[in-house]
Amino acid sequence: MTDHAGTGHAELTASFTELYGHAPEGVWAAPGRVNLIGEYTDFNDGFVMPLALPHAARAAVARRTDGELRLHSTDVPGGVVSLRVEELAPRSGHGWAAYPAGVVWALREAGHPVTGADIELTSTVPVGAGLSSSAALEVVTALALNDLFELGLSAPELAVLGQRAENDFVGVPCGVMDQMASACCTEGHALYLDTRDLTQRQVPFDLEAHGLRLLVVDTRVKHSLGDGAYAERRAGCEAGARALGIPTLRDLPYDGLGDALGALEAAGVDESVVRYVRHVVSDNHRVERVIELLDAGDVRAAGPVLDDGHRSLRDDLRVSCPELDLVVSAAGAAGALGARMTGGGFGGSAIVLVEDSAADTVTKAVVEAFTSAGHAVPGVFPAVPSAGARRLVPAGPAA
Repeated sequence: MTDHAGTGHAELTASFTELYGHAPEGVWAAPGRVNLIGEYTDFNDGFVMPLALPHAARAAVARRTDGELRLHSTDVPGGVVSLRVEELAPRSGHGWAAYPAGVVWALREAGHPVTGADIELTSTVPVGAGLSSSAALEVVTALALNDLFELGLSAPELAVLGQRAENDFVGVPCGVMDQMASACCTEGHALYLDTRDLTQRQVPFDLEAHGLRLLVVDTRVKHSLGDGAYAERRAGCEAGARALGIPTLRDLPYDGLGDALGALEAAGVDESVVRYVRHVVSDNHRVERVIELLDAGDVRAAGPVLDDGHRSLRDDLRVSCPELDLVVSAAGAAGALGARMTGGGFGGSAIVLVEDSAADTVTKAVVEAFTSAGHAVPGVFPAVPSAGARRLVPAGPAA
């Protein structure tokens, strides 16, 4: 079986065996995600609503007991990256290998006896598309090591360790949504997550039953959250919370937003901070609104909420780009129910909610708009709510 997870089980096992000279002990998978609503809310203790994609990272893994960590990716040119587990140090580079290496570091920092591993990775999650390719690498590594070293950690605990790897080892100050989505989503559902206490609810999201489709449009504009823009917005949100005297922006109720914005302006707080506060509090409200609509079976009415979310990301948070705005405007003009950028922004992907019967028309309109504007042809595919991280192949011969 290959589907969207790339190299099949047998091929990955054979590749691992040829590379390392012994068979892996198993093969694991962890998906990328697309976020339906709730952007830049997770590091503010807010609400998010991602769903897992069929696209996934896979890892063939075997334990080592000699302190050696060997990493290889079928997707990246170059040989095996060999590291010593006791020498792993934050912000020490290693390129793509920093994500799985960071997980090993985070597990050991938390006191878990990970003594080394041979790992081969492959992924079909588009890199730089805002679909959490890095979280998929982190979570699949964490799950495999959790199983092999019998650590007994829950899926949310693995997600938090993946987040720590990205925050402290790689150096990207992301919230926990991406890792929680990869670790905890279930097939046919969106994940309603409270990022403050990690309580979650699996919300049925059967678009086909409603005659709908959710399209993901990859603009092909690569984004990087390590360039400072993401960190600047996080710092601005924290500054807004401090100025309001609350722990995080989660603690500002939506019905108090107007008064709070007035108080910030009166206090001379930087206008960018005021905009960030408005976005986060209103996006938390949008998550709650979408939940109400899904629970009521009125999925189509979520379309305008997506449109509102995009305007907020574009105008208040200012993390959109011309290509993302073009997806939203072209899709809307072609009859989409709603659309917005998704993920960290500055490129990456947008989502478009459409009637199933209109999916081809809307897709064609978006592609033609990109061609007319001189942009690269975008990638368009349906977002099918898929399973979270899981073991694919049972144990084979140990190393």
